[in-house]
Amino acid sequence: MSKNFVNYNYIFLFYDIADEFSEIGKYRVAKVFKICKKYLKHHQKSIFRGNITTANQIKLANELKKVIDPKIDFVTIIKVLHSGSFEEERLGTPKQDSEQIFI
Repeated sequence: MSKNFVNYNYIFLFYDIADEFSEIGKYRVAKVFKICKKYLKHHQKSIFRGNITTANQIKLANELKKVIDPKIDFVTIIKVLHSGSFEEERLGTPKQDSEQIFI
């Protein structure tokens, strides 16, 4: 049975980089943040989301694979068809300029 190709154009990305308080861990956190920022909008802390092409999804994943340590780091990418294919409920006030935490 062949898998049907679905063109996902919107993703949510979550990451958890181990040892973020060590020198090496801080480097990986900063690198992962910069890579994600190239392709997606920073939503909060270690969460990014946004419209993205299939080609850029592949580039993003390949860049992240070069930086993370797969034995201790964790990245999740949730793919949806488009920004209108999910419903979002927000509670509280989102932080302004949350990306300044990492810059």
